[in-house]
Amino acid sequence: MNDNEFDLLDELYFVQSYKEIKEALQWGDDKLIESLFSLYCKGFIKVLIAQDEEYSSNISTPQQVKWEEMYYLATKKGLLEHNGF
Repeated sequence: MNDNEFDLLDELYFVQSYKEIKEALQWGDDKLIESLFSLYCKGFIKVLIAQDEEYSSNISTPQQVKWEEMYYLATKKGLLEHNGF
């Protein structure tokens, strides 16, 4: 896990919107989307359509998703990796 992914996971212990994450980290869209996609591919985060509804399609490219409309949450696997287990 790189530093950007680590910092992003810090924000995802609870469900967060794209806007909330972007404001907290002060990142540009490209950096944020790249990091979200990378964490998703590793199984470290869930992508949610609404705060309680998981995005059901498999995401194989970053262009498939309207990232700014989604919500995000760390998975158990992501939390364990983030905490060094």
